[in-house]
Amino acid sequence: MSHVTKLLLPVLCSITITCRAASSVNRRCEDSLATPLPYSSFTSSSVYARDYGAGYAKLNRKQGAGGWSPSDSDRYRWLQVDLGARKQLVAIATQGRYSSSDWTSKYQLLYSDTQTNWRPYLQDGNIWNFDGNVNSDGVIRYQLQHIILARYVRFVPLDKSKEGRVGLRLELYGCSYWADVIGFDGHGILSYRFRSKKMKILKDVIALKFRTTARDGVLLHGEGQQGDYVSLELRRARLQLSMNLGSNQYGSIQGHTSVTSGSLLDDDHWHSVVIERYRRNVNFTLDHHVHHFRTNGEFAHLDLDYEISFGGLPLSAKSSSGGRENFVGCMEGITYNGDNITHLVRRGKVDTSSFRNFTFSCAESNTFPVFFNSTSFLLLPGQTDSDTLSVSLSFRTWNPNGLLMFTALADGWVEVGLTEGKIVVYMNVTQKKNTHIDISSGSGLNDGQWHSVHLNALENYAMLTVDGDEASTVRTAIPVQIMTGGTYYFGGYFPHTTTHTHQRPFQGCMQLIHIDDHLADLKAVEQGLIGTFENVSLDMCAIIDRCVPNHCEHGSRCSQTWDTFSCNCSGTGYAGATCHASKFQQSCEDYKHQGRGTGSYWIDPDGSGAIEPFRVMCDMTEEKVWTVVKNNLTPQTSVMTANPEEKAVLQITYNVTDQQLFSVTSSAEKCEQHLAYACRMSRLLNTPGSEPFTWWLGRANERHFYWGGSGPGIQKCACGIEHNCTNPKHFCNCDADQRSWKEDAGLLVYKDHLPVRQVVVGDTGRAGSEAKLTVGPLRCQGDRKYWNAASFTSPASFLHFSSIRGETSTDISFYFKTSSSHGVFLDNSGTSDFLHIELRGASWVSFSFDVGSERMEILVHSAVPLNDGQWHRVEAEKNIKEAVLQLDGQHREIRLTAPQGHTKLEFYSDLYLGKKELRCEEVRVKSHFFGLFPGASGGQRGFLGCMRALTINGLTYDLEEKAKLTSGVNPGCQGHCSSYGMDCKNGGKCVEQYNRYSCDCSLTAFDGPFCTEDVGAYFETGTLVRYDFLPEATYFVVQEGKSFSDVAVPVEANLTQEELSFSFSTSSAPSILVYISSRTQDYLAVVLRVNGTLQIRYRLGGLNEPFTIDIDHRNMANGQPHTVNISRHFREIRLQVDHYPVSTHILPEASDTEFNLIKSLFLGKVFETGQIDPILIERYNTPGFVGCLSRVQLNSVAPLKAALRSGQAAPVSTHGILVPSNCGASPLTISPLAANDPWHVETGGAVFPFSEESSSSNGVNRNSAVIGGIIAMVIFAVLCIMVFVIRHMFQHKGSYHTNEAKGAESADCADAAIIVNDPAFTETIDESKKEWFI
Repeated sequence: MSHVTKLLLPVLCSITITCRAASSVNRRCEDSLATPLPYSSFTSSSVYARDYGAGYAKLNRKQGAGGWSPSDSDRYRWLQVDLGARKQLVAIATQGRYSSSDWTSKYQLLYSDTQTNWRPYLQDGNIWNFDGNVNSDGVIRYQLQHIILARYVRFVPLDKSKEGRVGLRLELYGCSYWADVIGFDGHGILSYRFRSKKMKILKDVIALKFRTTARDGVLLHGEGQQGDYVSLELRRARLQLSMNLGSNQYGSIQGHTSVTSGSLLDDDHWHSVVIERYRRNVNFTLDHHVHHFRTNGEFAHLDLDYEISFGGLPLSAKSSSGGRENFVGCMEGITYNGDNITHLVRRGKVDTSSFRNFTFSCAESNTFPVFFNSTSFLLLPGQTDSDTLSVSLSFRTWNPNGLLMFTALADGWVEVGLTEGKIVVYMNVTQKKNTHIDISSGSGLNDGQWHSVHLNALENYAMLTVDGDEASTVRTAIPVQIMTGGTYYFGGYFPHTTTHTHQRPFQGCMQLIHIDDHLADLKAVEQGLIGTFENVSLDMCAIIDRCVPNHCEHGSRCSQTWDTFSCNCSGTGYAGATCHASKFQQSCEDYKHQGRGTGSYWIDPDGSGAIEPFRVMCDMTEEKVWTVVKNNLTPQTSVMTANPEEKAVLQITYNVTDQQLFSVTSSAEKCEQHLAYACRMSRLLNTPGSEPFTWWLGRANERHFYWGGSGPGIQKCACGIEHNCTNPKHFCNCDADQRSWKEDAGLLVYKDHLPVRQVVVGDTGRAGSEAKLTVGPLRCQGDRKYWNAASFTSPASFLHFSSIRGETSTDISFYFKTSSSHGVFLDNSGTSDFLHIELRGASWVSFSFDVGSERMEILVHSAVPLNDGQWHRVEAEKNIKEAVLQLDGQHREIRLTAPQGHTKLEFYSDLYLGKKELRCEEVRVKSHFFGLFPGASGGQRGFLGCMRALTINGLTYDLEEKAKLTSGVNPGCQGHCSSYGMDCKNGGKCVEQYNRYSCDCSLTAFDGPFCTEDVGAYFETGTLVRYDFLPEATYFVVQEGKSFSDVAVPVEANLTQEELSFSFSTSSAPSILVYISSRTQDYLAVVLRVNGTLQIRYRLGGLNEPFTIDIDHRNMANGQPHTVNISRHFREIRLQVDHYPVSTHILPEASDTEFNLIKSLFLGKVFETGQIDPILIERYNTPGFVGCLSRVQLNSVAPLKAALRSGQAAPVSTHGILVPSNCGASPLTISPLAANDPWHVETGGAVFPFSEESSSSNGVNRNSAVIGGIIAMVIFAVLCIMVFVIRHMFQHKGSYHTNEAKGAESADCADAAIIVNDPAFTETIDESKKEWFI
C-alpha cells in the first residue's frame, strides 16, 4: 500500500460514510412531487384547447383531454411546474396524452429558482436530450445522474409522435430541501472566529454553495502569522483554490499551491464547492467534478489565526491583497469542519455588522438572456427614418466568427459581427454611390466571457465601443446622412427574408439589448407582444465550456468552438482526438521486435496511463535487450572530506522520475548496476563485523551495507564472496587500508533495491586518504509484460477478471495468434455499458460498444488471413469524440461517436477473455446485434489460440497468473518461432524459450539478436588467421540451393561439395584473400591479382594445373566493399560477386570431384608446411592482404568470427594485428550492362590444361561426354540415397535416450524445459545436440 493511500484512508473512510449516508437519503428521496400540486401550479406556453390545459399533465391521470398539448402555432413550447419551494429532484417520468396519438418522443429539461434565467439539465458536458415516449400510455422514467435543486421545472418538447401532436403527462420524484441563504453585497463579510486564538489543523472539510453574476470575488479566506493560508476566490468566472501549509525560513521549500476549476461561474446559477484536506492530500470538488492534488512543501498542518472569513478579506489582510474584490451574490450551506456557519449566522452567533443591508435572501437578476443556435434569429423593432442609429448589447460565445446584429437602412445596411475574435462593423450606404465603411475593435472576444458592444452612428460619424472602454472607442467619418429602417435582426439566421450577409450565424448568448438607447423588452417578445423569433431559447443562456472538465489528456491544450472541442497534442508524446494514445512503444523489447537496433528511444511503459514517456538507451547487441538509464555521477568521481568524522554524501539523480524508474524495474526480468570504489587508505565496509564507513541508499531510501558483487544481508564486497581479497582478514580490498590504490567493484543485482539513489562515503578525511566512486547506469533486461501470455486450448475456455472501471476514454491493446477463423477475444457486458472485441471470418476484427443508448461497431479488414498462426496486434480506443480500431499498426478505422452517452464507464459485470456462458438476456441482445453482420455465423465462438500483452487503460493484465488458476487455459504461449522465426537472418536458427524466442547465430558468420550484424576485422600487413579442421571437432552444413541439410560423413572422407562466402575491401594488390589447404595437394584459393582483378583457383586432383576462374573486367582493389560466394557441387561451380547474376562453371572431366582431407583455412596470408602451389607463394603471399575481411564462412564454419570471439573454444590462431571492424560490408552495386555483363565469365575466362581444338575435334569426345554425364547422374543418385540412409541411421543413433527434459540447460525455468521437450516442437529443438559429419 502506497504512502499516499495510507494518508488518505481516514479521509476516504469519512467520505465513504458520508456517501453511504447520502445514498440512504437518496433512496428515501422518492416522493411524488407533481401529483399533489394544484392545477394552478402547472403553466404552459400555450394550450391546444381548453381541456388540454397544463394542469391535466399529471402521470396516469385521465381528467380533461388526458394530458397537455400546446397550440400548433406555438414556436417555443414548454410546460412548467411550480413546486412551491426549492426541492431536490432525483427522477422524472413521462407519458403521452391518455388514449391518443399524442406524445413527446424527445425533450429537454430546464429548471430555475425564480422563473427566470433557466438552466438546462446537462449530462456528459452537453444539454441533455431525453428520449421520451413511443406510445400514449407507457411510462418512461429516468433517474437523473445528479440531483437538481429547483422550485420551477420546465419540459421543452423537441419531437412528437409521427401520427399526432405533442402530448404530455409527467411526474417529478424527489424530496424537500431547505437551506439558509445569505446575500452578499460586496461590502460585508462573515468572520467566523475560532474558539481558540490559533488553530493547528491536520484535516479540513469546507463546503458551500454560491450563485453570482460577478466574474471576480473572494469567497473565503483564512491565514496565519506563520504564512499559512487558504483562499477560495473567483477569477474571470473560474474558481481558484490557493493553499499554503508553510514554507521554511530560507525559502528553499515553497508551500504555495494553487489549482483552478470550473468556468463560466458567473451564470447566476447555484454551484456547489467541497474542499476536503487530509495532511497534504486535497480533494477539490466543484459541481460533481473532483480535482485531486497534493500540496507543495513538506508540512501537513494548516495553522490559522483567530478566524476564517466568507465573502471577502478581513481588514487585516486588505493591505496585502492587491485589490482583490469582495464577493457579490448569494451563498448557502456554508460549513467549516462540521460547524454550520449559515445556521450560526441565523442564530446571531456570527458578526454581520459589516453588511450595509444584511438579508437572508438572494437578489433577483434583471437580465433576460437569449440563447442562439446556428438556426436562430431574433427580430426587434426600432425607430424608422431616424438619423441616429444606436445599438448596444452584451454577448458571450466560443466561436471566433458570427453575426451579432443586422439592420437595413433606408438606403443601405449595417451589420455588427465577430471576425476572428474581434468586433467588426460593416456599413454600406448606397445613397448616390456605394460607400463602404469598416470599423473594428477588441480581440479574443470569443473566450466565453460576457463582453459588451455599443455602436453609435449619428450626423457624420460612427463610434464603436467594446467592453465600455471609452478610451479605446473607435471613430470614423460617414460621408452621408443615414436613415434607419426600423427593423433589427439579431443572431444572423434569415431563412424567410432576402437579406444576405457574408457572416456566419451567431452561436451564443445575448442580453441587455438596447435599441435607440432603450432596453428591449424581451419578456414582451416571449409573450408575442412585440418582435418575433425562431429557434431561440428565451431567458436562458446555455453556454457550455467543453474544455471544463478538460477531456484533453496528458497535459495537452484544449480549444473549442460552440459545438465541439479539439486537443493540441504537440509536445506531449501522445496522439488521437483526446491525446489518449501514446506515440511510443512500451519498452525496448517492443522496438527490438520492430527490427530496430541499438540506440536512444522514447518509451512509455504504461501506454495511456499517467506515467509520461521518457528516453532511455536500448542496448540490443545481446540476445536479450537491455534498457539503460544513465545518472549524473561522472565515473571515478573524487570523494573528499575535511575531517575524519565527516561523511561525504553523493546524491545520484537520473534523467527520469521515480515512477518512471519503477516502471522499468518492475517489469524487467532482472536489473543490475555497477558500483566501484577505488581507494587509497580509505576503508569501505570496515569488515568484518564493524560499523561500515560507507553505505548506499536504494529505491526505498533504506541503507544497504553490501557492495557490488555481493548481496543483501552480506556485509562483503565481491572479493569477500570469491575469497580473493588483498588481505584475507577482510572482506573488501579497501578495508585492508593500504597506501597503494585498490578497488572494490561489482554488480548490484537485487532489483528491488535498485537504483542507487545516494552513496554516503566515510573515511576520506584522514591524511593520505583518497577515494574515487563510480556508479554505473541502471541496466534492466527483458520485459515480462510484453511476453505475458496465455494459451486457450478449448473454444469453451476463458479467463475471468474483475470489471473495467474506465474513464471517458478507454483503450485496449493485445497480441493474438490463432488458426481459427472465429473467436471472441474480449467481452465486458455491463448493465449499462457494453464492450466486445471479436475475430470474424479469418480476416475481420470487430470492436463494438455502447454510447448512451446507441450501440456502435467498427470493423477492420486485414489483407492477409489472421488465422495464419502469426502474431497480430489489436489496438482499440473509445473516447468522447471518436472510436478507433487498428490492426497490426496498419489497418485502421475511425468512427465519430455520438455527442451524448460519454459518462465514465461503470462496468458492473466482469471482464472475460475468450468465451463465457451467456445469460438468456445476453443471448437475446447479442444474437440481435451480431446477426446484423453477414460474416457472423450462428452464435459466437470462443477463442482458440494465444493472447499476450493485454493492456487496458495503461494496466497490463497478468494472464499467466490467472491461467495457472483456470482450467482450459495454460500460462505462456508455445510456438514463438512459428511467428518470429523469419526474423532470424543469414542462416540463424530460431530457438524456442519459455516466454520468448532467440536466434542462434553460432553456425553463421554473423552476430546480434537476429544474426544480422557483420563480424569482420581489419588486417594489417602480415596479419593472418588460421583455422585448423580437427577430426574430433568437424561440423559441416552443406547448402543445396537455398536450404541447409546435415550430412553425416567420416571426417577423413572427401568433400564433394562446399560453400565459401566472404566480404572484403582493400586498396592494395596482389594478395591472398582465402586459402583452404588439405593433407594432399588439393586446395582452393581466392586471390587478387596485380591489377586488382579476382581469381578463383581450384585444384582437386587429376589436372596438371589448377582450374582457374578469372574476373578480368573490374579492379576490385578499389577500396569498396565486395562480396564473394562460391558454391561447388561435384563438378559444377556457381559464382556470385556482389549483387550481380550467378555464373556457372564446370570442372573438366579429367578433374577429380573430391576435395581430399581438408586441413586448414587461411585468411590474409598462407603459412603452411607441405606442398603448396609455388605460384601462390611467389605472386600473392607477400606482403599479404591489407584491408577488411568479414562474413567469412565455409559451410558451417565461421573462422574469422571464431578468431574474434575469445570466449569460443575453436582451433583458430592469429598472427599479426587484427582489429575488429564490420568493414562497411554492404557491397557497391554497379548496374550490369545490357550488352556486355562484366561479371559474366565466358569460356575464355577459364584456363584449361588442354587445347580447345582437341576437345571438340571429333564426335567420339562428344559421345564420351554424354556417356560420362549419364554415369555422373547415376553416381549422384546413389550418393543421395546413401546420404538419406546414413542420416536416418544417425537420427536414431545420435539421439538422447533419457526421460529428462531436453534443453533444460538452456531454458530459463522448468517450464521452458518442458516446452522445449514437447513433441509438438521437434521442429524447433536445437539440433546442435546431434553430431553430424561431412
